[in-house]
Amino acid sequence: MSKAVRYRRFGGPEVLEVQEIPEPHAAADEVRVRVTAAGLNPMDWQITTQPDMAARFGITLPAGFGSDFAGVVDEVGAHATGFAIGDRVYGAAIGRSVAEFVLVKTPAETLWPTPEGVSDEVAGVLPVSGLTASAALAAIGLHAGDTVLIGGAAGGVGVFAVQLAKLAGARVLGTASEGTFEFLRQLGAEPVAYGPGLADRVRALAPQGITAATDLFGRDAAETALQLGVAPDRISVVADGPAPSPGVHTAGALDAGPGALERITDAIRSGDISVPIAATFPVERIRQAVTTQAERHVHGKIVVTL
Repeated sequence: MSKAVRYRRFGGPEVLEVQEIPEPHAAADEVRVRVTAAGLNPMDWQITTQPDMAARFGITLPAGFGSDFAGVVDEVGAHATGFAIGDRVYGAAIGRSVAEFVLVKTPAETLWPTPEGVSDEVAGVLPVSGLTASAALAAIGLHAGDTVLIGGAAGGVGVFAVQLAKLAGARVLGTASEGTFEFLRQLGAEPVAYGPGLADRVRALAPQGITAATDLFGRDAAETALQLGVAPDRISVVADGPAPSPGVHTAGALDAGPGALERITDAIRSGDISVPIAATFPVERIRQAVTTQAERHVHGKIVVTL
């Protein structure tokens, strides 16, 4: 038997259970990963609370939980390709990642070798957040000399977007609560409080104007950018709902270009990107981990260990 987080009805953290299930084994075209760390994302608990969102990802009850993971390949099917027993890997398996074992079909588009010098805890938070941040910035053609407004800059996707934008040579204004301002400054962003009056606060910080925006939480930053005269095609929002105006891009992890995660891990290894881990929870405390993540007061990523 093996452990896996599962739920039998939709709802909040209270529906999540650590269950003993039959240990899965790799089919001929699969590899099995012994998971050591799984990063949490807002989409994970949103799927457990929203049946329509779960349906978009093909998830039906009873269901597994989580999207990102890292660990070690410990079984390889007879016809599986690309990986060997003992390989450190990280990847994405929507609705399945918070479990002792994850099966991945090969050739694998959502499983990558973990580079030397990158821990499982760091690798296990990269796929969804890193790819989403990369896609959101690519959609607006961010380049050196831009002044970009990033909504939700202190969140799990925001910490990557801020640092990727800085690496691209942009000036970064990031919306957040005042309690996260120093944290954002450490990442290289100029913080600005979200909420009513955002446009006036952005004007005060950047009287010459902003040239681009990406909104990683809600639509406040995107709507502010439109109000400030930014062209819709230089604005992106995370693809969890309609865009606030025609021409505004929606972007998600699946929209990231080839090599996006490799570039991020290279930047992590060189010290150009840091990955703040806000808290780590053993799998037995999955409900507390999800509650902490859903409250959106953490600075960085939440990791569940197995």
